[in-house]
Amino acid sequence: MMSSELAAIDWLGCGWLLLLAFTAAVLLVAALRRPCRRLFGTERAFQLWLLPPLAMLASQLPHVAEAPVVVLSPVVIAIASAAAALPGYGVQSGAIDWRVLAVLAWVTGSVCSLLLAALVQQRYRRCLRGATAVNVSSSRWPVLRAVGTDVGPALVGAWRTHIVLPADFEQRYDVNERALILAHETAHARRHDGWWCLFAQVAVALFWFHPLAWWALAALRHDQELACDAAVLREHGEQRRSYANAMLKTQSAAFALPVGCTWSPRHPLTERIAMLKLPSPNRLRRNVGTIAGFALAIAVAGSVYAASAPQAERMAWKVQADHAAWKVRGPEYQLDMQVELSTDDGHKGEAQSVALALCVAPGKTAVANVGSLMVQATPVAVGDRQVRIDLAVGNTGASPLARSQLLGTLGQKLHAEGTGVDGIHAYAIDVTPQAGCPARAIAEASPVKVTEHVTNGTARAVAESIAAKAGWTLVNPDALVAAPVTLSFNEMPAGTALQRVADLAGMKLVLDGERVRFAPK
Repeated sequence: MMSSELAAIDWLGCGWLLLLAFTAAVLLVAALRRPCRRLFGTERAFQLWLLPPLAMLASQLPHVAEAPVVVLSPVVIAIASAAAALPGYGVQSGAIDWRVLAVLAWVTGSVCSLLLAALVQQRYRRCLRGATAVNVSSSRWPVLRAVGTDVGPALVGAWRTHIVLPADFEQRYDVNERALILAHETAHARRHDGWWCLFAQVAVALFWFHPLAWWALAALRHDQELACDAAVLREHGEQRRSYANAMLKTQSAAFALPVGCTWSPRHPLTERIAMLKLPSPNRLRRNVGTIAGFALAIAVAGSVYAASAPQAERMAWKVQADHAAWKVRGPEYQLDMQVELSTDDGHKGEAQSVALALCVAPGKTAVANVGSLMVQATPVAVGDRQVRIDLAVGNTGASPLARSQLLGTLGQKLHAEGTGVDGIHAYAIDVTPQAGCPARAIAEASPVKVTEHVTNGTARAVAESIAAKAGWTLVNPDALVAAPVTLSFNEMPAGTALQRVADLAGMKLVLDGERVRFAPK
């Protein structure tokens, strides 16, 4: 699998968790925002919008779930990515994986959304050309008077924030109304509402395809204004009528402002005025709302973190190779292979016969070198207990001799044979696929490692020697023929060495606790 496809899988996996966390948190906010207003006030209701970013962050936190590292014996060959180290002998598809296309579409939409918001913000700033500074001693933030009457009052920007007033500010509003408007915009600046707007725009750009994201943006801006109204009226509660009059005198914003807060944005003004009639919650209710908000935030973050645990299990299909060691979590096949090499010129000395057990995950490629021959095998599940094995056979470091596909069921012996392009080297391969990796279990059956160098010995004697060193009981040593064998083991696990003896004898090794027996294949 190409690196771009692996990156796309990672992106989609993370993006899917972000999307689920965002959706669940926004739905929760939608359900709680109105009850929270009645119980604890609009300021505490606005703080509910901390839940979506908190849930998104919790969904991306790592989970501690390490798989055990399995050191494979020499008889088990497991390759994570043969394409990274060897020439590609399989058929390479020129088509782009759909996951790569999905990620590209997602990123393209996000970039376009951000660019559109930046252009709209720039358009608003162009309307401020020629604005003059106004000296307002009660504001820590710069105040500008626009040249037009359709711009402002508003708080503009997240950093380098400034307050904008319309050109007819003094003529349109009386003294009390002007003070309340300046208090409102100053409250926006003090509460860092420009940053809230910026983060909301980034979230909408990230989930531009999600209708709930656009609803959340409008709802957040609405709750933001209600919370700011409540903050002002907590200090100027006796001037509710003047505050309502100032709202009615203000036109709807003529220009959209993605990052900033206009005095009368496009949302129901009647609800804001209706909220002015309600008494402000006392300090006790606000404090209870704060405590309830913290508890809710902890519950949401913990729930999302627990629910995102499958993210760690999703990584089970990733295999990381370092020479002969890899971390394996997930299904795999064992390919029992008998590879025979010969020449067609009658020289028997060139003949070789090697038994191998290759353990590999579905869709991955295992590689074995037998003499000057290199064999690549890629198992692919095609149905219930049905498997297809893609073989590529070639000389080491040269072009492939042949490609073939073997189709069969688990436990069925499949055969492939051919002759090289040189017309001399011939091969015959028998492959028997089976689920799991019994060879690894055999290799790990005993911690004992054996060193044996046998020339013209007997398979029975070698098996008895290995079993004695491992502390096993050899049930049927008579099943092994007395034909001479030549073997050389150097610090090889006892199970692997005994498996090698069984392969040479054409038998199958069966382990049952500390009892070992040989069965016909």
